[in-house]
Amino acid sequence: MGRIFHIATAADWRAAQEAGTYTTSTRGRTLAEEGFIHASRGDQWPAVRERFYADVDEPLLLLVIETDLLDVPVVEEEVAGTGQTFPHVHGPLRPGAVVQAVPLELAVAGSTRSSSSLFLAEVFRHSLLGALLMVVVVIAAVAGWAVGGTSGAWAGLALGIAAGTTAVVGLGRRRRG
Repeated sequence: MGRIFHIATAADWRAAQEAGTYTTSTRGRTLAEEGFIHASRGDQWPAVRERFYADVDEPLLLLVIETDLLDVPVVEEEVAGTGQTFPHVHGPLRPGAVVQAVPLELAVAGSTRSSSSLFLAEVFRHSLLGALLMVVVVIAAVAGWAVGGTSGAWAGLALGIAAGTTAVVGLGRRRRG
């Protein structure tokens, strides 16, 4: 079947990674309640987002699921009254079957872009975070040198690494939800 998609809250996805399984069927419903996990094909998930998640304020992710990595069946089933079939994952989802967890705002912005351009956008974002870290470290080292010579430079370097790493990690987590 290839790749299918599922919209998840960032909190549910974090909990699944810690627990080792994802069991949210859809917004407000569990796998136990629904009997399967709702998924969609690439052309379907934007409409699912609009219909069921448009009013959600918390961070959302688009989980990209590689069906070949699943150890539970995926069944294309017609949804009553729509005339459409959707892929349903009949069992818990192992995080290892999720090949990407894309922040939904990035996925929506890139829904008409290729997956390679989405990848490049993420690489660019990570490069900017790395550049930010380097700038903070250099500024702190130079300031330390100006105040205390060589020993001040080493102290500034250590402080810059600590402060820059904290800032970059915080920004990275904030972005991912």
